Amino acid sequence: MRTALSILYRTAEILGAVLLAAIAVLIVTQVASRLFDRMVPGADELAGYCMAASFFMMLGPALRRGAHIRVGVLVERLRGAPRRAMELLCLGFATALSGYFAWYWARMTYDSYDFGDLSQGVLPIPLWMPQSLMAVGLVVLVIALVDDLVAVLLGREASYQHAGMQSEG
Repeated sequence: MRTALSILYRTAEILGAVLLAAIAVLIVTQVASRLFDRMVPGADELAGYCMAASFFMMLGPALRRGAHIRVGVLVERLRGAPRRAMELLCLGFATALSGYFAWYWARMTYDSYDFGDLSQGVLPIPLWMPQSLMAVGLVVLVIALVDDLVAVLLGREASYQHAGMQSEG
């Protein structure tokens, strides 16, 4: 199971990086084309979709690496059972909230597909395409949160705590 989860997180991370590279290619292409008095139709909106998709794809892997900004003023002062209880409360809330967002976004993506919604920009892009990448990213985040919730329930540290200690040492 751990191998499958590691592959999932790594795949999301790689896809997020590919989307960031696509943004760079789009921007460089747009700049280069302007040197020849040309334009790449829809490059701006494609870059925007890639940016949103990349952000969402990176949510789960960022959590696992301890890269999210967390306010741990209270949690970091606690030790033992109170800290574990607070971690469980925070992870439970984050999992529930992220699960709702993932469900809602997946439902909206399906509706966009079902209704045939198209973007209103220069290129008529089916909206379900960028929305589906965002939905997948949210699902990966929920899986990462559940992974950490189960770890804390079993008495282990959450991945972000362990990752933070590695980066500090």
